[in-house]
Amino acid sequence: MQAVQLTDTNGPDGLRLVDIPEPAAGTDAVIVDLHAAGVSFPDLLQTSGAYQVVRPLPFVPGVEGAGTVRSAPVGSGLTPGQRVAVLATGGAWQQTVAVDVNSVFPLPDSVSLSAGAGFLMNYLTVHFALDERARYRAGDTVLVHGAAGGIGVAALQVAAALGLETIAVVSTDAKAEVARANRATHTVPVDGFKDRVLELTGGRGVDIVLDPVGGDRFTDSLRSLAPNGRVVVLGFTGGEIPTVKVNRLLLRNTSVVGAGWGEYVRTFPDYPARQWAQLEPLLRTGALQVPEPTLHPMTSAADALLSLAHRSATGKVALSLRS
Repeated sequence: MQAVQLTDTNGPDGLRLVDIPEPAAGTDAVIVDLHAAGVSFPDLLQTSGAYQVVRPLPFVPGVEGAGTVRSAPVGSGLTPGQRVAVLATGGAWQQTVAVDVNSVFPLPDSVSLSAGAGFLMNYLTVHFALDERARYRAGDTVLVHGAAGGIGVAALQVAAALGLETIAVVSTDAKAEVARANRATHTVPVDGFKDRVLELTGGRGVDIVLDPVGGDRFTDSLRSLAPNGRVVVLGFTGGEIPTVKVNRLLLRNTSVVGAGWGEYVRTFPDYPARQWAQLEPLLRTGALQVPEPTLHPMTSAADALLSLAHRSATGKVALSLRS
């Protein structure tokens, strides 16, 4: 079968399309023929050895994908041909994977295989950020940075499904259109976003800030918070890791918390299943929506990553594994 491997940590140029053996069926593994696989910012960091988890070369990047079950253990509740999304810790940028039964999530008919391929990482991360870390409440207003990116789109969609008002921070008119198409309540330009946020909220500020960007906008995120507000740190796609003057937290009883979903799952392996139990009914009814990703062929895996590096991508990016 075909797979994309990272053979050198010199960035996306270190990726190669190769032929490798298919995984052998085992009594405990689910064998899934993948249709597509998600592309995420941690995949980009791994190509330069900058991610906190370093894997020995060569390896297959990617953590999430979607496809159909080829075989499954007896009693798993899964059947051949069933449409599923998977978390593939051994790499998802390959045409067939062997995964643990607890890492397989049946897709409702409302979600295509291409959309399902990019669902798990972003949507489960955002749900974790809002539910477990920010402890959202009914009526909360959420400010979303990088709102037209993969995490940002997921944040807008999850917040809408939970009945929360959102303010999307965007850098261009085109990205504002993407945010509105993904159910943003309001959009504001990144330049001067704090003042616009305070105008929209009558001077009160927002209850939650979801920030996957970091950089020099972080201080104004703190200044945009309402009393008891929370900034949730999701990453640093802007490159710079900001610092916090903690005296600012005292002024309005605000908080800064991290949301490392992957680390949390390593500690609590059953957590994704608990999340799925909450999100799958919302997917099935259409309350939670998953837009189609931008698909790249396996031969263009480097370009897919570069679209994240250059911040030119809108929404989710994925690899098509069968075209």
